[in-house]
Amino acid sequence: MYWLGWNGSAPELKTLLDAGTIIADDAGKDRRANGKDTFRMVRPRFQEGCVFKRGKRRKVWVARWREDVILADGQLGRVQRSEVLGLDSQIRTRHEARKLLEARLKAINQSQCLPNVMLTFESFVQEQWKPAVLPTLKPSSAKHYEFDLKRYLIPNFGPMRLGDITRMKVQTFLASKRQQGYSGSTAHSMRTTLSKVLQSAVDWGTIEQNPARGIHIGERQPVRERLFLTPEQIRRLLAALPEPCRTLALLAVLTGMRIGELLALRWKHVDFLRNVIQVRESVYEGRFGSPKTRSSRRDVPISQPLREALLAHRAHRGGSEPEALLFTSRAGTPLNPKNLLRRVLSPTCRRLGLPAVSWHSFRHSHATLLSETGESLKTAQAILGHSDLETTLNIYTHAIPESQRRAVEKVGEILFPKCSQVASPAESGRAN
Repeated sequence: MYWLGWNGSAPELKTLLDAGTIIADDAGKDRRANGKDTFRMVRPRFQEGCVFKRGKRRKVWVARWREDVILADGQLGRVQRSEVLGLDSQIRTRHEARKLLEARLKAINQSQCLPNVMLTFESFVQEQWKPAVLPTLKPSSAKHYEFDLKRYLIPNFGPMRLGDITRMKVQTFLASKRQQGYSGSTAHSMRTTLSKVLQSAVDWGTIEQNPARGIHIGERQPVRERLFLTPEQIRRLLAALPEPCRTLALLAVLTGMRIGELLALRWKHVDFLRNVIQVRESVYEGRFGSPKTRSSRRDVPISQPLREALLAHRAHRGGSEPEALLFTSRAGTPLNPKNLLRRVLSPTCRRLGLPAVSWHSFRHSHATLLSETGESLKTAQAILGHSDLETTLNIYTHAIPESQRRAVEKVGEILFPKCSQVASPAESGRAN
């Protein structure tokens, strides 16, 4: 059943009624709502379709029927559908062929499915999804979705009609990307973006189901190993960095905050009385907004070394107006993290012979050091602002080599309190 309104002329209405596209309500009389003729529902039209054989050497049974569709302009229309039911060697009689067609038409005749959509994936993205959804997303998320759409999804799914995108096609697409060498994380990103778009189509009543949900991606381990620094490496790096990069790196490694959260810090967010930093903003490419997730809005404790560094930074700046940013360029704008990485952090790492870390590496380092303190994962999750505990455990926690060595030494001491007990009995006899 479809609810339609009609504002056109009487001849046009008669044409549509004769064609069966719209039918008046049960009383057979037009009704007025707000001064306009309104036809309350469209009755489903029962159809039987037809079956016939096609082919010469290899004959097949073909079914043909008509189906309601939503055209590219959003209007309701009807098209003819054809489908091969099977070989005549498999379907021996017309009666068997008709039974298969009846099963195919059951949902259509009972109005259990929406009309198929003629709108292509690219048209839906460009004309409907981007104008309606992108402005509601965080700038970083919108940029990420646009990249995936332009680079991967529109080249593959763009010409397809929304109703023709199936789970099998999505699974095949992602499997082909994995075979081409793309990592599981990249394939997961493609699936997430595709699912985001198709879910909007479901929410808006354009299609019935989201074929990208629940698709198996496989292993999501990144191609590149995530870097973190040991305590000794961190001390060497901090000693060599110039200001304000040194204080920024110190703040990053002692709090585990994201670089966007650090560069959006204002002095009103630094509470020296309670010794906490209030994470309330984030900045991306000069645009301020709320933190990444609801869990990212948090209070991070200030340790004594960090308190001294922040007080020294405030004294060096010569002022701390509540709305003023802690780190700014000469023009008073937020610092550009990419410029700091390219011009200061990376050259310093190369000069010291350290791994080429990024700003996010300090977050990984902080999470790893938290695990070394013996604190619970819930504590680390709260400090890092993760929504999922598994993220804290599996992605941000690394093992420090020195800790691994201490751990295996402790296991050895438990099993063999005295090293002489490790020797075999034969060796002990010769020794005696």
